[in-house]
Amino acid sequence: MSPFLLTRTLPEDATGAALRADVLHGLGRTPKTLPPKWFYDARGSVLFEEITALPEYYPTRAEREILVARAAEIARITGARTLVELGSGSSEKTRHLIDAMETLHTYVPVDVSESALTGAANTLLAQRPSLAVHALIADFTRGLALPGTPGPRLVAFLGGTIGNLLPAERAAFLASVRDLLSPGDALLLGTDLVKDPSVLVSAYDDRSGVTAAFNKNVLAVMDRELGADFDPDAFEHVAAWDAENEWIEMRLRSTVHQTVKIAALDLAVDFAEGEELRTEISAKFRQGGVRTELAAAGLHLDHWWTDDRGRFALSLSTAA
Repeated sequence: MSPFLLTRTLPEDATGAALRADVLHGLGRTPKTLPPKWFYDARGSVLFEEITALPEYYPTRAEREILVARAAEIARITGARTLVELGSGSSEKTRHLIDAMETLHTYVPVDVSESALTGAANTLLAQRPSLAVHALIADFTRGLALPGTPGPRLVAFLGGTIGNLLPAERAAFLASVRDLLSPGDALLLGTDLVKDPSVLVSAYDDRSGVTAAFNKNVLAVMDRELGADFDPDAFEHVAAWDAENEWIEMRLRSTVHQTVKIAALDLAVDFAEGEELRTEISAKFRQGGVRTELAAAGLHLDHWWTDDRGRFALSLSTAA
């Protein structure tokens, strides 16, 4: 079996420090906000896997459809010997791509979760023991240094996760990816596309309430990690389409006037009745907009693929 290397670029206490900083900043401003990464503890990850199987939630199925149909073409075009996946999680979807990449030598999954990286690597190596895997425990939104691996390299950022970043954050992120690319390297980017708002809202507000539980899980994370006393029953899940910005917002709306204490921060946070805490944006894209954002970062959009219903896109870009 090929070696499995695991490199930590985040300090052991980095996650806790980041949570404290985000809560202090986000709940101390108006309107209140939190980044969506705090949904994903063990329970949140399980809930998200349930979401991806819901009939209303199309992005995972649409992206998988493209990968199944286009993986061989992507492998042929890029000739990649190294695949770098940002925010790799379980690496489940990526296996369609890995299976098609006959020249692949090294897989570099990047995630903040050591357990997710280890579990995914063990599963993958059981199926493809000749593959070298060098996992990175890292936050790719804060800059990234890649290990020395054979080129050309394909950097994959799938799932439409780029839509969780605000425009300025997207610009900084894409510029940082451009800095990682050498001649011959490429970026494979997943983007959810603009469509009927009713379809979009349903995808983030399913009838069975799984997304509502996922949204409220951020309160449970703060209660456990920061000694807070959020009562999830005192908040309701909200999903709304922002037509001007072309993104979905997930929010938690306080159903009563309340004061929440966060012991680890020695902080008391007031919520008015009806006040909302934004927990996620999920931007939706058009091909022209993606091309423009890539170009601003020094990347040229070379290929664009969608599922049969035009709901989701994968784009392949190279350094301009």
